This record gives sequence, structure tokens and C-alpha cells, in this order.
Amino acid sequence: MRHHQRGVTFIGWLFLLVPIGILLYAAIRLTPIYLEYMNVARALEQVKTEYDGNGPTASAIRVSLEKRFDVEDVTTITAKDISIQPKDTGLAVSANYDATAPLFANLSLVVSFDKTVDISR
Repeated sequence: MRHHQRGVTFIGWLFLLVPIGILLYAAIRLTPIYLEYMNVARALEQVKTEYDGNGPTASAIRVSLEKRFDVEDVTTITAKDISIQPKDTGLAVSANYDATAPLFANLSLVVSFDKTVDISR
């Protein structure tokens, strides 16, 4: 009588689980970066709501962003790194930055973020 082996061997499980483990670890390392980006985006939207139509100045926007970043514990970007450009209808406030998360040894994950809000005068 002939017996056929069935199922996945130990090496088969390794080939299956190692890539899944690496992806899970990368997701765990990236989660704080995306949570911080959500705090930055929320701060920009709140500043837009606060100053929209009130004739804001760049310094007032920076002070407001600095306070919001302090409360939300944003450390990747500062209020000085925020670009405030004049436009015909008001100001364009943009946060354009890269965040790095170490993965293994000298391998890192780099994520680029770009969020812009327009504040009218």
C-alpha cells in the first residue's frame, strides 16, 4: 500500500510565514508615522477652520500650528517647516516632509507626506 504525504512541511511554513511576518513588522513600524501624519493633517484643517476668511498672517498661523503640534506631540515636523505661500485668494499652507522608520539593521522605510490647505482672506 502506498502512503502519500499531505500538508505543508516545516520549510513550506517558513516560506509562508516569514514574508507575512516581515510585512506585519513593517506595518507595526509605520503605524506611528501615519498616526502622526493624521495629527499634522488635522492641525492644518483646524487652522484653516480657525483663520478662513479672517485675514490671517503667516506668524499667527505658525504660532497656532506650534501650539497644536505641542498638544498633539508632533515631533517629525515643526511649525517652522510649514510652508506658507501667498496666493491670489489668501494663503496656501503646506506640510511637505519625509518620515523614516528603521526596519532591520541599516534598512529603513521612508514615507513622503504632502498636505496643503488654502486659507482665504
